[in-house]
Amino acid sequence: MKRFALLGNPNSGKTTLFNALTGSTAHVGNWPGVTVDKKEGKYKKLGEEIAIIDLPGIYSLSPYTPEEVISRNYILDEKPDCVINIVDATNLERNLYLTTQALEINVPIVVALNMSDIVKKAGDSINVSDLSKKLGVPVVEISALRSENIDELMQEAYKASNKQRLGSTIIEDKDLLHLINDVKIAFEGKGVENPLFHAVKLVELDSVETEMHPDLIKMVEDFKATFEDEIFGNDFEAIVADARYKYISKNYSGAYIKSANENKEVLTKSDKIDKVLTHRIWAIPLFIVIMFFIFHFTFSEDLFFMGAMGLEIAPTNGFTEFLVRVLSADLSTPTSELEALGGIPSLGVWLQSWFGAGTGAIIDGVRALFELGGEAVAGSWYASLVCDGLLNGLDAVMSFIPQILLLFLFIAILEDSGYMARVAFILDRAFRRFGLSGKAFIPMLTGFGCSVPAIMATRTLEDSKEKNRTIRLMTCFSCGAKAPIWTMLAAVGALAGFNGGLFVFTIYLGGIAAAIIFALFMKLFSKDQYVSPFIMELPQYHKPQARNVLAHLWEKLKHYVIKAGTIIAASLLVIWFLSNFGWAFWNGLVDIQESMLADIGRVFGYIFWPLGFSQNAEYGWMYSVASVTGLVAKEDVVGTLATLFGMADGLAEAEVGANLVGITAPAVWSYAFFNLFTIPCFAAVATAHGEQKGKEFWLTIAWWFGISYGTSLVIYWVGTLYEVAWWGGMLVTLAIVACIVAAGIIVTRRNKKYAQANA
Repeated sequence: MKRFALLGNPNSGKTTLFNALTGSTAHVGNWPGVTVDKKEGKYKKLGEEIAIIDLPGIYSLSPYTPEEVISRNYILDEKPDCVINIVDATNLERNLYLTTQALEINVPIVVALNMSDIVKKAGDSINVSDLSKKLGVPVVEISALRSENIDELMQEAYKASNKQRLGSTIIEDKDLLHLINDVKIAFEGKGVENPLFHAVKLVELDSVETEMHPDLIKMVEDFKATFEDEIFGNDFEAIVADARYKYISKNYSGAYIKSANENKEVLTKSDKIDKVLTHRIWAIPLFIVIMFFIFHFTFSEDLFFMGAMGLEIAPTNGFTEFLVRVLSADLSTPTSELEALGGIPSLGVWLQSWFGAGTGAIIDGVRALFELGGEAVAGSWYASLVCDGLLNGLDAVMSFIPQILLLFLFIAILEDSGYMARVAFILDRAFRRFGLSGKAFIPMLTGFGCSVPAIMATRTLEDSKEKNRTIRLMTCFSCGAKAPIWTMLAAVGALAGFNGGLFVFTIYLGGIAAAIIFALFMKLFSKDQYVSPFIMELPQYHKPQARNVLAHLWEKLKHYVIKAGTIIAASLLVIWFLSNFGWAFWNGLVDIQESMLADIGRVFGYIFWPLGFSQNAEYGWMYSVASVTGLVAKEDVVGTLATLFGMADGLAEAEVGANLVGITAPAVWSYAFFNLFTIPCFAAVATAHGEQKGKEFWLTIAWWFGISYGTSLVIYWVGTLYEVAWWGGMLVTLAIVACIVAAGIIVTRRNKKYAQANA
């Protein structure tokens, strides 16, 4: 089977082309770092299957980043049958820099001029035949987004793969070219493959080449002593880069033919939008507004607060019943409390209620089947295992699918449109002051989907200290597995007196704000002042493609369902067993309060008591247990509570008052932020262990637990203080804000001194 590698700059449309060729469900993002490792798929329209390898998006083949090393090593060592070089046709000169490096390798190459539809829409054109002649390789105009000409591209790549091609360089300086040829001859004498590419890199004193071939460094150093450029001195890397750009400008730029309006400064649609969305002052407020509407449409029980004026909630009557019904997703028939809201539910809440009604009907049907066997069967341990232990828990997890998919639909639209790339650019300004660049924020944005690939994406960070800080801040960004927790608490919180959509919005926004604050204090107590540079290209805005968005949603749904049917189901069975049997389990079923799990939960309850959510003597231990089971999978928090509350005798009829099940309003916030910041699932912990070793890993574990416990502690007691004496809570809040501001001033001054010293 032949192998074609996709090579290109970040945001050139490389991964979009990969999906179009292979039908893959690989996630399409708009920033560097999404594709940390190569991805592989198959193209099946050429008579024989072609393996398509999606290499990371890079700007050069120099070993500055892990992505560049991956791409370089794959082409040199794995020897693909053809390299398809994706070039952003709207930024032709800059993209061709990577092309000139790839041309120095002995590999068939086809250049794909992507986004050609945008070029034509602007009234411009590209002389493809002239560009192909000057590059010496086939050039094909395509639109990966619209799947235009991609079959023609593959046909050209297939033809090229059947022909041998030797590398060539565009460097014209006679003295420099003479040195490159001498080094090339030396490499040929050593039997090194791709001698031209290695020769150019050794002349640049590339770190990989100097380490592999120290015996040839003297040849370069001797020449270096006799050579000096007027601008770059004897910095050969800068001299070679300058030579490339000069050649590109001189020989390739003419292929791009501007329209008759070329002398007029014409702003593109993207430029006009960016004047607003990336504005120095309004960018962050607009981002906050956009995120608010996303969470409001997904989680709010009172759309646009239309029922807020007539809000009459009685949290002391039937609150437990409502909690149980939330956890079992049985919201199809409104209770008096829901009717009291008087508003229209958001699309997410409406979908969830109907989906919950369906899953609830399935459980009722299963119960009815057991009841057909009589009281002995209906009351048996195995009926309890299936209905109370497994189905109730899975129902609670699965019933939140509509809201989770709706949330990811909005996020996928923002990503596919190009806006999320702007978010990284915008937040770079805030993060840079506190020791994290926008490049560090990119993996964190990935963390909104899943912490595992987000932690893996920190490989793109060159500085180890910045990488460790980024991994430790990863839990501030709520992954998809935590969404059911916020959905549950949003519904419960509606009866505690606050809007569910607004509640979830503050969780996500509060996580970002907390990441900045935590980064600030990390920087305050660190001597390291270096922040890695961050350069990224902002892609053109475009309409999100249904295929890409739906592929992303399908991947999320598949992952969620598989996880629910394996890890979560197994966890629920263990929970059921521990909550139905005492330590002398051979004596049969026991009341839940006398179970092994209750005893274990009470032990953890002492640890969590200061955080508020475990203070209820009868039911508080359930929240403690759920937080611990969340270490396996965060969805287990909801599944565990559903299983436990569903089996607690008499719970549905209890009327406990404002402190019901330990959930006062401050306790809700405390529980939410503890589960947001705390140690993530086992898979994420294992990934962190793979990226950090020894001391750094254990410091990360301690950090995750420490910030979750400390933040929840402050939230609960300050919130409780507000309920007792609002002015006291305000004074404490102002003191906390003053500490944060003081830390910010100190760190900002340090950064200015560091910048001046290294200017």
